[in-house]
Amino acid sequence: MTDLCNTSDMDRNLKFLIPCALVILSQSALAAKHPSMPEVLAASSPADWRPLDPENTLYVDLPGGRVVIELAPAFAPLHVVNIKTLTRAGYFNGLSIIREQDNYVAQWGDPDNRHPLPPGIGKVAPEFDSALSPQMAFTRLPDGDVYAPEVGFSAGFPVARSQKLHKAWLAHCYGMVGVGRDLDAESGSGAEMYVVIGHAPRHLDRNVALVGRVIKGIELLSSLPRGSAEMGFYAKNEKPLPIKSIRVAADVPAAERSNLEVIRTDTPTFTALVESRRNRPEDFFKTQAGRIDLCNVPIAVRDAH
Repeated sequence: MTDLCNTSDMDRNLKFLIPCALVILSQSALAAKHPSMPEVLAASSPADWRPLDPENTLYVDLPGGRVVIELAPAFAPLHVVNIKTLTRAGYFNGLSIIREQDNYVAQWGDPDNRHPLPPGIGKVAPEFDSALSPQMAFTRLPDGDVYAPEVGFSAGFPVARSQKLHKAWLAHCYGMVGVGRDLDAESGSGAEMYVVIGHAPRHLDRNVALVGRVIKGIELLSSLPRGSAEMGFYAKNEKPLPIKSIRVAADVPAAERSNLEVIRTDTPTFTALVESRRNRPEDFFKTQAGRIDLCNVPIAVRDAH
């Protein structure tokens, strides 16, 4: 039928004109049935969304607004415990964004050792990856990956995994939050953290502990002036952005919380969302990609109803 419907041969295949027209129209109708991402979200049900767990949500309050971070204790439990201990001790309050490297990361910490570490904070296991559990919910992407045998989403986070290694790990996508460290694999306590603000640096996967991702407010970090010193650190003559406070959402009065919901990644609605981005149905797109990269799948967030 494809050859017969070739317009260059149509003068020789007039008897196929009507069948070809019907085929073309039916293909157009099928394409029109594929919803766009806004249409997928508009048709979603309350069961397709989940609230953030206040005990595993951080509020980074900056002069320009709030950055909301969802922690991932299932992948980095020791680091998450440290981070919450540091947060509840007020360790981060009054520190600054110390690094803003273009197309890479925004980072905060205490390089001048102004704040003593609270008791109990020390070296922990690297938590670069974790044992692959059959109980782990995993929505696999169909198009493969350069850095891992399989990639997909688990509990809203971008995840790579290897059946051969029996390992799973979080991936360095835009907005992911990691723990700074030195050469020692166990040198990252959580006292220094960074957020990916550029093209996904997937080469860092399984080399740094990822502990969560920014749910809202990434623009407050990605739009900061770039540091002029090596690796984007701010030079002494550059004024870093102060951090007003970092708090665990559970410790914040309910009236002051950011009431957000996140799309679940274990539902048919999310599968439809992925497909809407693999093959964009909007009129602007003349050629369908037919595939999607792990870090190019958007995780929708909305104000709770």
